[in-house]
Amino acid sequence: MTMLELANINTYYGSAHILHDVSLEIGSGEVVALLGRNGAGKSTTMKSIIGLVRPASGSVRFSGREIGGMPPYEICRNGIGYVPEERRIFSDLTVFENLEVGRRPARSDAPSWTVERLCELFPNLAERRANRGGQLSGGEQQMLTIARTLMGNPKMILLDEPSEGIAPVIVEQMARTIQELKREGLTVLLSEQNLHFAKLVSDRAFIIESGTMRYSGTMAELSDQPDIREKYLAM
Repeated sequence: MTMLELANINTYYGSAHILHDVSLEIGSGEVVALLGRNGAGKSTTMKSIIGLVRPASGSVRFSGREIGGMPPYEICRNGIGYVPEERRIFSDLTVFENLEVGRRPARSDAPSWTVERLCELFPNLAERRANRGGQLSGGEQQMLTIARTLMGNPKMILLDEPSEGIAPVIVEQMARTIQELKREGLTVLLSEQNLHFAKLVSDRAFIIESGTMRYSGTMAELSDQPDIREKYLAM
């Protein structure tokens, strides 16, 4: 079953045309990576899905329903969680208080998360539950942002650059976390520059460059195409 479908999305910032007829499709329970260099259009694609930027044309369908043009809070209520690259935790609130901010009722068609379950998924957060958000490391703040989003019991989660700027040991923990979310049946779209990280967790990949989709295939197929990786992903 298709969970998310983008069809011919065109998004602008002022007069600047950022996304050019972007299309992608994600099935229920899949983990899909949106790959590309910095500035390729990954974050704008995420923001176009969640409603932070309104596409000028095209369609965004979630669970068969058109959500393009809805405000972000309504899209979230429909079951999409969003973890921005900037994290945006509440630095003056404790870990547990940050989690409570994200609490929403359980859904019959999505994994249900509690503080206790999230402490098992993120043991670092359990150990630092009384610490304020501003006292956490960058990697721990990333975990907290994901955990807070899961408290909303989404059917799908968007992760914008989840491995960016965090220590390698935390990156490995993050990969294990995303693998566990997949086992729970959660659908995941992550934007990444880190191909190694994407390979650890993703079923399929799209590559975007200059706001245009350049590639779609399984991670195994991408691994067998060094020319594609060199052309669109090499730094």
